[in-house]
Amino acid sequence: QRLAFHILDMQDADVVELAKAIVNAKKYTKHCQRCGNMTEGELCSICSSLKRDMSTICVVEDVRDIAAMERTREYKGVYHVLHGTISPLDGIGPDDINIKSLITRLNTEVKEVILATNPTIEGEATAVYISRIIKPMGIKVTRIAHGIPVGGDIEYADEVTLMRAMEGRREM
Repeated sequence: QRLAFHILDMQDADVVELAKAIVNAKKYTKHCQRCGNMTEGELCSICSSLKRDMSTICVVEDVRDIAAMERTREYKGVYHVLHGTISPLDGIGPDDINIKSLITRLNTEVKEVILATNPTIEGEATAVYISRIIKPMGIKVTRIAHGIPVGGDIEYADEVTLMRAMEGRREM
């Protein structure tokens, strides 16, 4: 609603330019051939960067998860976007998401795969499935920790979150 009112207040020429920009974004944006991120070229800026650590692949559910991870400025590896999760109740199996191309990417250069799917039933099932495929290949498979958010109160956390926080604890 706020966006609609803002557009109604804009100059006609600016609205036309905005509309053209939206059409062009839809027309020219596609998925990176390697990782599934959004790009205008064949490879996204992360996959084509010589500064990224190609030996570590962080597996995420959605392109928006890459943006969240990049905001930390800590992760220096590359990504792989699944474009969903395994969800038998919704009729989504392993062949319906971007797992096959992940397995194809795994070569002798890859040392670790970080599973950064959401802490939902579907995200957990997807992480376990991928882990079972990759571990026999001799590649290290890790899972991001889940727990109490910064600024959160322990008394309001649910049992599963507290359990994950305890499992993901580290020495200080």
